[in-house]
Amino acid sequence: MPDARTEILARVREALVGSAIDPVETVSPREGIAVATPELVDLFAERVADYRAVVERCSAEDLEDRIAAALPAGGVIVPPALSLRVADAVVDDGTLTAAELDLIAAVVTEARVGIAETGTIVLDHTPDQGRRAISLVPDTHICIVREDQVVADVPDAIALLDPARPQTWISGPSATSDIELDRVEGVHGPRTLHVLVVAVAR
Repeated sequence: MPDARTEILARVREALVGSAIDPVETVSPREGIAVATPELVDLFAERVADYRAVVERCSAEDLEDRIAAALPAGGVIVPPALSLRVADAVVDDGTLTAAELDLIAAVVTEARVGIAETGTIVLDHTPDQGRRAISLVPDTHICIVREDQVVADVPDAIALLDPARPQTWISGPSATSDIELDRVEGVHGPRTLHVLVVAVAR
């Protein structure tokens, strides 16, 4: 039995037969993705900081110390396959509820890609990033982005992402404004975003 997506696309194609609009086609991955040059990484860091996020550049050797210094009091949770050790962290096993996660002050995750043009970080929730809830509920998100994960723009990012996977696109701390333009942070996600941009050997 076809899944819902396949069935919907089949119906769209049937409805478009004989029309001037082409049916939906699968887009092939984009070729020629820009290499993460130092200038591209600088732009990424600048754009992330424009969103009122904390941005630090560091070496892989200094990463654990930078994470320890950035952690607030109140506990920390990490995804099951984080590539480094975070002292006293709870490793998420998928059983904690949103209410229980709300009692944990911080989360440390890795990222799938960083977009220089928009200052956006994308998670696709592989085991080094964990399930979506742990990156949205704790009040502080410490996110690790390697320099070689930075791409120029959104099309380059999309070319690297699997559309079948869940994705979270993060542009700064969670923030919203009411009709009087009063900014409120932390309503839909972490109030604090701390991005560690890690140098890689070239």
